[in-house]
Amino acid sequence: MSLSYHAVGWNRQKKVYDTVLLVDVALYLITFIVAGLIIHPNSTAETLIIRAFGTAALFLLHIILSIGPLSRLDNRFLPLLYNRRHMGVTMFVLALAHGGFALIQFHALGNVHPIVSVFASNTHYNSIANFPFQPLGFMALVIFFLMAATSHDFWLANLTAPAWKSLHMGVYIAYGLIILHVTLGVLQAETSPVLSGILGVGLIWVVSIHLLAGIRGKKLDHEMGKEGNTFIEACGVDDIPEKQAKIFHITGERVAVFRYDGKISAISNVCQHQNGPLGEGHIIDGLVTCPWHGYQYDPETGASPPPFTEKVPTFHVKIVGGRIYVSSTPNPAGTKVDAAQIHTP
Repeated sequence: MSLSYHAVGWNRQKKVYDTVLLVDVALYLITFIVAGLIIHPNSTAETLIIRAFGTAALFLLHIILSIGPLSRLDNRFLPLLYNRRHMGVTMFVLALAHGGFALIQFHALGNVHPIVSVFASNTHYNSIANFPFQPLGFMALVIFFLMAATSHDFWLANLTAPAWKSLHMGVYIAYGLIILHVTLGVLQAETSPVLSGILGVGLIWVVSIHLLAGIRGKKLDHEMGKEGNTFIEACGVDDIPEKQAKIFHITGERVAVFRYDGKISAISNVCQHQNGPLGEGHIIDGLVTCPWHGYQYDPETGASPPPFTEKVPTFHVKIVGGRIYVSSTPNPAGTKVDAAQIHTP
C-alpha cells in the first residue's frame, strides 16, 4: 500500500521480476532474429525485427490474459498477478516497436502521412484474403496505449476503480483485434500453416481457461439464501483454515469469512484498490491482506490501518453448534463488528 504516488515503486521482488522479464524478452528477440536468418536467409533485417517484436508482444499478451483465470484456479499463480501491470507495459512497448518499425518500413516513404496511409493504402474491405489488416493492429495499439498510460495507481484513484477496470477490460477488445490482425495478415503473407496453428492453440487456451475460471466462479456464486433472511448458514468452523478465508455469495454479494486467533469475522470480498479477492488472501499481522497488491484491512472493522483510508463493508457473524452463520445484510463500510468467538469443547 502507499499513501502517496511515486513514479516507480520497485521493491526487491519487483526488481527481480522485471530483470527476469527483460532478460527473457531480449533472449527471445535475439533467438527469433538469429533463427530467422538461418531458416530464411533471404529475409531482410527489417522484416525479422518487425516479426520478432510482434510475436514477442503476442506471446506476452497470451500470458497476460492467462494470469487472471489461472490465479483463480490456483493460488500459486498469484505472484504473477501481483506483477501483471509491469508485464502489460512491457507488452505495449514491444507492440509499439512492432508498429513503429512497420509504419516506417511500409508507410513512411510516400507522399501521404504514414498513419493516414495505414488506413488508405488498402481499401479491399470486401475481401477476406486481401482485407486491410494493418488498421486492426493500429486500433489495438491505441487501446494498449490507453491501458499502459493509465496503469499507475494515480489513474486508478482518480478514475475510480469501476471506471479504471472498465477501461482495462478493453484488453479483450484489443485481443480480438490482434487475432484478426494476425489471422488476416497470415492469409496475405504466409503459406505455412504453422503460425495459424500456433495462433489457434493460443486462442483455444485463453478461451478455455477463462471458461474454467468462470465455471468455478459460478459455483461460488450459488445463492446461499434469499433476501430477508437475518442469518445464512455458511459452513463449519473447521472448514476454514487458520488465518485464511472461504468465500460465499450471500444475497448478491461475495463475502470473505475469515478464521483467525480463535475468532470468525466476515467482510466484503472486494478490495477497494483493484477489486481484488480479499478471501483469497491471508491474515498477516492481524490484518486481512489482499493477495493482489497487499492492501490490508482490519477483519472486525473492514478499515485499513492509519494513515490509509480504504474501507470495505463488514457482516455480523455468529457460531451455532460449530456452524458459521453470516448476516444477509452488509454493514456500511468501516463499521466495527465484534468477531464471533470459537468455543472449543
